[in-house]
Amino acid sequence: MTDLQTTDIPTLLLYLVPLAIVLGVYFSRRARTQTQNVEQFYEAIEAGLTEPVSLHPVFDPNRCIGSSACVTACPESAIGVINGKAQLVNPSVCIGHGACVASCPFEAIKLVFGTERRGVDIPYVKPNFETNVPGIFIAGELGGMGLIRKAVEQGRQAITTIKGVAGSGPEFDVIIVGSGPAGIAAGLGAIQHKLKYLVVEQEESLGGTVYHYPRNKIAMTAPVKLPLVGNVKFNEVTKEKLLDFWQGVVRKTGLKIRFNERMDGIERSNRGFVVKTARGAYSAKAVLLAIGRRGTPRKLGVPGEEQPKVVYRLIDAEQYRGRRVLVVGGGDSAIEAAVALSAQPGTRVTLSYRGDAFGRIKPGNRERLGTASGRGNPQVLLGSTIEKISAIEVAIVQGQRRVSVPNDAVIVCAGGVLPFDLLKKIGIEFETKHGTA
Repeated sequence: MTDLQTTDIPTLLLYLVPLAIVLGVYFSRRARTQTQNVEQFYEAIEAGLTEPVSLHPVFDPNRCIGSSACVTACPESAIGVINGKAQLVNPSVCIGHGACVASCPFEAIKLVFGTERRGVDIPYVKPNFETNVPGIFIAGELGGMGLIRKAVEQGRQAITTIKGVAGSGPEFDVIIVGSGPAGIAAGLGAIQHKLKYLVVEQEESLGGTVYHYPRNKIAMTAPVKLPLVGNVKFNEVTKEKLLDFWQGVVRKTGLKIRFNERMDGIERSNRGFVVKTARGAYSAKAVLLAIGRRGTPRKLGVPGEEQPKVVYRLIDAEQYRGRRVLVVGGGDSAIEAAVALSAQPGTRVTLSYRGDAFGRIKPGNRERLGTASGRGNPQVLLGSTIEKISAIEVAIVQGQRRVSVPNDAVIVCAGGVLPFDLLKKIGIEFETKHGTA
């Protein structure tokens, strides 16, 4: 018996030693990853970036076993595992892809709107996507649905309902406001059902919120089904590729979109509704609002803002090479624009912000701005407001002094204004979500 036990010890060690090494490596990596997640989480707290901006996941600790499947699935690195449970460690970058929900093997994740501290106003919408105002429908992000595949499905289903109420009389059967995922699907559905339709879009290009994503951002993580097109088998696709695909669909199907035409109002008529835009007024039996939650860019309201050199987003920093550019704003988009512009050869950048300090910005952006401004470009003017914009300069008031900054271009990054007042004016009801689906 003793000889048998002695003989078995080397054999036992042969199995136990590799197992111990594997377990040691596993737990070491797990501890290191948790440390990184904790650091990221506290950086977000320190920067005041603890509130997700839109649709986001919440995790059931009783179901979650810390498998990290959601961490791997998240294309934005917004999720981490701490003390064996998944949670949002970088909430501000989450845009509600929903890939985490599909990846969880124990159904421990659900997507919600708002938080206990920050409510999100969502229009009341029936299962057929009609609001409490008969004839006005909402699909996509305005109704709280940030997921592209679900926004597409909502746009398709809404048009199917509208087909049933369309009739003779008005100029159009349906006016579709917005050319994001829901608007594109709705427009294709209108063609499929032979409806008289009009798509108006305030931007110069289609894509909605996706159009404003940073370069190479993962935009979609699941296949979708488009009217006229069929199944689109994208499992993971960047912003650029998705926009190229949609533009190809528009060309092939003949979908007509009127760009640079902002909706300014909706009024009832005896035949349905009159939609007023920056270019005219159109009558329709039904209206489908497929607009995002970015809203219309918030303007400064100062003399000279109507000039062509004033824009409300940075698309390509290189186009401003060698120019004198003023960036207005204190959020991440303004910081990122100012830093990107300052890296262009010969570009001189001024960053104006009305606050005395930059508050809710990502730590990385704060660090990059500090490095760039330390070299003198951009010049940062805190506690400043824009007084007037002329063809060759911008008048800025900072405290008790007035500064005239030579200027070739102005980029205003002051957020957007949602059309809630417009919608409430025609009777659409809203409900405030505090961390509920």
